[in-house]
Amino acid sequence: MEYEEIVLERQGPLARLTLNQPGKANALSQAMIAELSHAMDGIAQGPAKVVVLAGAGKHFCAGHLMDEMVDRDPAAYRTIFENCTAMMNKLRRLPQPVIAMVKGVATAAGCQLVAACDLALAANSARFATPGVRIGLFCNTPAVALARVIGRRRALEMLLSGRLVPAAEAAEWGLVNKVTPLEDLEKETLDLAQHLAQASPLTLAMGKRTFYDQVERPEPDAYNLATSAMALNLAMEDAQEGIKAFLAKRAPQWKGR
Repeated sequence: MEYEEIVLERQGPLARLTLNQPGKANALSQAMIAELSHAMDGIAQGPAKVVVLAGAGKHFCAGHLMDEMVDRDPAAYRTIFENCTAMMNKLRRLPQPVIAMVKGVATAAGCQLVAACDLALAANSARFATPGVRIGLFCNTPAVALARVIGRRRALEMLLSGRLVPAAEAAEWGLVNKVTPLEDLEKETLDLAQHLAQASPLTLAMGKRTFYDQVERPEPDAYNLATSAMALNLAMEDAQEGIKAFLAKRAPQWKGR
């Protein structure tokens, strides 16, 4: 598939997805959402071990494309949000860890996109917001991912106020893992991605899936699920290879996918 709204690149063990509409602050059009979904289907089956998600130009993503949000009926609007939700869910279901590399603004569905990724690094000049309330459109779908990452009170503050949250505050809240000068953002993100890529891809995939499966469950159920996953993981070839390599003080040779 030829992509017009995004760029998909292979960089060694990494796959890099770039939202590529800088003139529109990388707003999520329906075409861009479809391309992201298609690209993730390929990445899920491909050799990449880690995914980096970025935005071209000055900004990460300014949310949905507002041109597509006027003079339509409720069924058309529902389709827009269903397509976007399906794309966000694909991020969580990808076997590879996904790192958001954020500069400029990440607002509305763009902020949701950051929250839907597994990890996020941001430039110290980046800002985050769910500003729909300011134009009469409460950011209900971004609220789902946001509340699960930063908690109810902080999510509601963002949702009710619509204010721009600076990167340092977003890091304190847990929306991003690390804040770095803009000139260092790319290196810091790629260094982290390369570090993650040293692990067994099978272990990364299983660990990511188990983490999200257990995190919303009651603690006893979560422990039951985690215990089963640990036992299965330990019996797998890569875990046995990793332990033997550790004991022999050598580098492991991963075989799983």
